[in-house]
Amino acid sequence: MYIERVPNRGSRPAVLLREGWREDGKVKKRTIANLSGWPEHKIEALAAVLKGTSVTSDIEQAFDVVRSLPHGHVAATLRVLEKIKLDVQLSRSRCQERDLCVAMLIARITAPGSKLALARGLSDETAESTLGELLGVTDADEDQCYAAMDWLLERQESIENALAKSHLVEGALVLYDVTSTYFEGRHCPLAKLGHSRDGKRENPQIVIGLLTNAQGCPIAIEVFEGNTGDPATVGSQIKKLRERFALQRVVIVGDRGMITDARIREELRGVDGLDWITCLRAPAIAKLLERGSFQLSLFDERDMAEIVDPAFPGERLIVCKNPLLAQERGRKRRELLEATERELKRVSAAVSRPTRPLRGRECIGLRVGKVLGRFKMSKHFKLVIEDDSFLWDRNEAAIAAEAALDGFYVVRTTVPPETLSTADVVRSYKSLSRVERAFRSMKTVELHIRPIHHRKEQRVRAHVFLCMLAYYLEWHMRRALAPILFDDDDRERGHGRRESVVAPARRSERAEQKAFSKRTDAGEPVHSFKSLLRDLATITQNRIQPNAPDAPAFTIITKPTSLQQRALDLLGVRPFP
Repeated sequence: MYIERVPNRGSRPAVLLREGWREDGKVKKRTIANLSGWPEHKIEALAAVLKGTSVTSDIEQAFDVVRSLPHGHVAATLRVLEKIKLDVQLSRSRCQERDLCVAMLIARITAPGSKLALARGLSDETAESTLGELLGVTDADEDQCYAAMDWLLERQESIENALAKSHLVEGALVLYDVTSTYFEGRHCPLAKLGHSRDGKRENPQIVIGLLTNAQGCPIAIEVFEGNTGDPATVGSQIKKLRERFALQRVVIVGDRGMITDARIREELRGVDGLDWITCLRAPAIAKLLERGSFQLSLFDERDMAEIVDPAFPGERLIVCKNPLLAQERGRKRRELLEATERELKRVSAAVSRPTRPLRGRECIGLRVGKVLGRFKMSKHFKLVIEDDSFLWDRNEAAIAAEAALDGFYVVRTTVPPETLSTADVVRSYKSLSRVERAFRSMKTVELHIRPIHHRKEQRVRAHVFLCMLAYYLEWHMRRALAPILFDDDDRERGHGRRESVVAPARRSERAEQKAFSKRTDAGEPVHSFKSLLRDLATITQNRIQPNAPDAPAFTIITKPTSLQQRALDLLGVRPFP
């Protein structure tokens, strides 16, 4: 900032407080305040401050900072949202509903919370940032936020169609996975008791299915009732890809619990232009071994081989062995066996105790069933239950048979070799970790989709869709900010550091160095995504009131630090109005 005196014909020159910057190689400037009414000594004092020279203590009495609001994090996020044209995809014309949806998206990234908390954070009286002022929604209340959610849900299909058009092409690889999250309350028709992935078995659940492209960029999301099985969600996704997104050729990647034999037989096989990549379950792998389709000795010196089997006509089977995975499965099995034995010993003690012993085959069986159901180890134990006795022992043959296949997994696909090589098929299947990362971000790390308090079905669907759009925005920001985040910004070199695609993924040397030193190659501090947003939040918008008669108030934005400026440059934005 600087003070400029502008000639005014025969009148006294205008004294203006201005800010200048370069944009696209051109010098631009804007007027912050007109200081023509100030006495000359105050103008000189302000000029000295702006130049960084020392002045008398009178300058401390010349101004009052009447309000400071965190600004940099919301302004930068808003500018990226506009840069990727997400606001235009919500609606081509600006309206209050669109502005409120944009506010909810940005708040979900910068300060996730309830819609009531958002409304308070937007209000002039209780503002927590400049978000409400930037979007002109400082007078919005929670009812208007709910109305905006209803407005957004009506546009979900058209928005997802636009995202698919931008990020999917014919023959594209599409990743699909599901998760669940829990409810607080029992009044939503979607909320059903079902499998909880969050350890909240007593709470009703909803099931969420997410489609992304091969890079993990979210394309579409769907909410199912909480007691819906994973395979039952696949059909609607295929219909979405083929009909709504109009993809004639597509490869869908899903895990073995989703793309099952029944799904393949009833919904995937025979559909022209539709291929898939999934994995076999352990019993199917054991049958391959029994039929002699592959031998364990084949993997003494290799970790991957493509085989054929008559039970899978027209499919490619790729057998992989990961030694580290084998060690982990062996460790987990030992711990589960030991934990199961401890609980079974307690049941035995209850049956044989002298006072009030546990009696009756049904009662004993119920106690044993709870133990086996908890640890999922029933196939590894031999049980003898009578009305007044209970005997058990390990099934060593079953344990040995399972241990022989530790570390093995078999990827199955209909994609022809000329389209994807053996290694590319395995790499494509392992890319499902990108969907898992999206769920981790939405559920825990950044966006906090849970717990859900909405009661109406359409509000739940809108809330989940908002969280997906927020992750879409975060995904773009992370890619741009990767050089100063702990994220690996040199993945290709990381892939080159492992001997095979079957081997565990390795980070690049640059990422490992960032993690070790906590600094970039340029010596800058490395951030997580959330800590960088907190850092940008220290760029504040300050309302300054000069202590001079009739002097107008003006606004000054905190000058970014070198690291903050680096982040803004990577994003390609400026945090100013």
